[in-house]
Amino acid sequence: MGEFAAALSEHPDAALAAAEVVEEVAAALGPGRRPDLALVFFTPPHLEAADEVAGAVRAGLEPVTLLGCGAVAVVGGAREVEGTPAVSLWAARTMPTEAFHLTATAEPSAAPGAAAAPPAILEGWPPGLPDDAEALLVLADPLSFPVEAVLQRLGDERAGLPVVGGLASAGQRPGANRLVLDDEVHTSGAVVAVIRAPAVVRTVVSQGCRPVGVPLVVTRAERNVVYELAGRPALERLGEAAESMPEADRHLLNTGVHLGRVIDEHRSDFGRGDFLVRNVLGGDVSSGAIAVGDLIEVGSTVQYQVRDAASADEDLRDLLGGSRAGGALLFTCNGRGTNLFAEADHDARLLAAEVGPAPVAGMFCAGELGPIGGRNFLHGFTASVVLVDVPEVLTA
Repeated sequence: MGEFAAALSEHPDAALAAAEVVEEVAAALGPGRRPDLALVFFTPPHLEAADEVAGAVRAGLEPVTLLGCGAVAVVGGAREVEGTPAVSLWAARTMPTEAFHLTATAEPSAAPGAAAAPPAILEGWPPGLPDDAEALLVLADPLSFPVEAVLQRLGDERAGLPVVGGLASAGQRPGANRLVLDDEVHTSGAVVAVIRAPAVVRTVVSQGCRPVGVPLVVTRAERNVVYELAGRPALERLGEAAESMPEADRHLLNTGVHLGRVIDEHRSDFGRGDFLVRNVLGGDVSSGAIAVGDLIEVGSTVQYQVRDAASADEDLRDLLGGSRAGGALLFTCNGRGTNLFAEADHDARLLAAEVGPAPVAGMFCAGELGPIGGRNFLHGFTASVVLVDVPEVLTA
């Protein structure tokens, strides 16, 4: 018997798949051991049976809180199931939670036609978060919910509290995704669980990149356009970085350039995990400027980055090295998996090897949530890992 359990079923029938994972998880937890939190993830073939899957979990395990969503692929143990039917279930005891469903509406703009979009108003946010909150677990529909609004709200109310999870990826049109909260299945918004003590949550966010060239200070920029780095055109600085790189790395720059922005400017040295990585969207030869998928402030420190399968593997291994946990969750980008790695199951297999025999589950996301440098962000192409433990006194 354990405090955490996970199971994976690839049965093509949703009801039978749900029954299989419930039976396995219940056996691992032990008779009469009701979980505080259960998470269920299911692939597109089971999307229309979301209520059936959720009902089976509720009936078989009676979790205090059930969260879940559909995903283009799911994680169970050391497996990543892509392109075929699958249900993945994860459960934890001595992991108290409070859960709620969020929707968002746009606040009317005081200046019609203004360039900046009006902020979102969150409906369903509780009056206050508990003092013993360890993390916020968020599963959101990317087509109807601005998850950045949650990050802003939390930054105002509880700076430093980790936000983990990801965006549902099974549905490609409005209303097609499924989000599970207890007995309800939603087609929009976000479902959120506040993970509370005595659970202890640690996070690892692997962006799959490595820096090239040298760190540079932004000396001229406007919103997401960077004109100058250390007093010279940004494209010129990119050329300098390319000249100092081996041929294989120059090829990576040709297939996709990224820019890492330092989160903690108080550090004297910057390495893996110190940068928030964003795509370089394009460049203008006449001005030497680059456009980045983020707002870049003058005075911030940045460094060009490259990404490939080898870099992604090295980054995740380095960040996970020596990790141990009672249970683990993996929210990995739907652009990873076999879209990036030559072999299937890369992220799940690596995580399971590091934290084994801890139960592992998760999903492929259309955007991943996790903290970098103590601040929460919505990422792309990352592997966001949640490591959970409970005090030994409660597991004896």
